[in-house]
Amino acid sequence: MSRPNIASAQVVVACEDFDATFAFLTERLGFRVDAIFPADAPTVANVSGHGLVLRLETAEQSWPVTVRITANPTEFPEAKNGKIAGPGGLRVVIVPERSEPVIPEGEQKFIVTRFEGEDGWGVGRAGMLYRDLIPGRLGGRFIASHIRIPEGGPVPDYVHFHKVRFQMIFCKTGWARLVYEDQGEPFILNAGDCVLQPPEIRHRVLEASAGLEVIEIGCPAIHETLADHELTLPTDDFRPDRQFGGQWFVRFVADETPWMPVGDGATEYRETGIREGTVGLAGARVIRSVEGGVIARRHDGEFYFLFLLKGSAVLDAGQHGRHELVENDTVVIPSGTVFTLETGTVFEALEVTLPG
Repeated sequence: MSRPNIASAQVVVACEDFDATFAFLTERLGFRVDAIFPADAPTVANVSGHGLVLRLETAEQSWPVTVRITANPTEFPEAKNGKIAGPGGLRVVIVPERSEPVIPEGEQKFIVTRFEGEDGWGVGRAGMLYRDLIPGRLGGRFIASHIRIPEGGPVPDYVHFHKVRFQMIFCKTGWARLVYEDQGEPFILNAGDCVLQPPEIRHRVLEASAGLEVIEIGCPAIHETLADHELTLPTDDFRPDRQFGGQWFVRFVADETPWMPVGDGATEYRETGIREGTVGLAGARVIRSVEGGVIARRHDGEFYFLFLLKGSAVLDAGQHGRHELVENDTVVIPSGTVFTLETGTVFEALEVTLPG
């Protein structure tokens, strides 16, 4: 029998306490992180070292040993439902290799997420604190997280990338020093700035101010975060026109972007350039009220997301009711909805849509 063509293989370690197992392997035994997801509450991680590659999965141990291999399923015609039972209870699980992320069909849903103070945060990747802004994740299609780094200084991050369809980061409070593949020297992302992270661009968070807060939005909700231990950032090449997965890296600097009036001038907006960077896949803008008023919208697309950065507003979403919104509240509007925002004298919000 010829040797099968296998792309990768890991020994699966079922963890009843994922966090404790992950910390033991990486901190006490010196394994390095190769992949981890989801970022806000990790349940799966690949770690390697000392001649071993382990895949940690949150689960109760039910088999003596599971070997997970990435290969074309046709290499193993004896497999049933992607599994082979080996001698002595050994189990082999075969998964096909995918270059593109799996995008769930998703669902349309009206969601208001309130800020719950200190009780609303959970610990995620690299010790960062996370708030889930879209409970239920719209059927797994979208994720939005409010992320905070309480203490300033160097961030325990590493060069990594994400298998995504769309991902952006908006800085709400504080600053972070970031570096991206082929985009030059590290730079400061200040409050009000944002970046589009195109699919699989390598990057790293180097340093952050105390109390840094960012909003991260991505599709799909569950996507792999993979380490690149071979690449050093910044790279020698400066290629701002390079495409990653058909998209361009975008850095939006708020202080360099003028406000543009809408209608009678009671509302203004700043375009971030994400619509151009994604070739129309997504759009992101910051909107604000100059003196209070009514902003009317109709949403017929795939995704509408609003995060209140400052002030207050009353959302009238027709059949979905009226809702008073304040800073750090989030709204997701389902397709086919006509709605208005009655803004206070202070109102500023991040608005993200798909398509752009």
